[in-house]
Amino acid sequence: MIIISATISTTSANRDAIIALCREHSARSRAESGCISHHIHADCEDSSRLFFHEEWQDAKAVAAHFAVPESRDFVKQLTSLVGHRPDMQICRAETISPADLARP
Repeated sequence: MIIISATISTTSANRDAIIALCREHSARSRAESGCISHHIHADCEDSSRLFFHEEWQDAKAVAAHFAVPESRDFVKQLTSLVGHRPDMQICRAETISPADLARP
């Protein structure tokens, strides 16, 4: 599984437009093949900060997602509103149980 996390900062002037854009992008992304989940969340400690959490089946699904014209347009529009690209981390992950953590 691939997990993508990203953060962006908003202002009172652009927050509503950014949230609308992000909600549309997340809904569209969830319909893509290989998307397990794709959500945007507001930071409870900093109302100007938004957090993306995405889970993808594999790197091929992420590459396909990044190649979708609407995804590229989303990044351009978001960058235009925010003034910079989102701070993003992409990680490979595996699901484990709590019992697995206790094993040496």
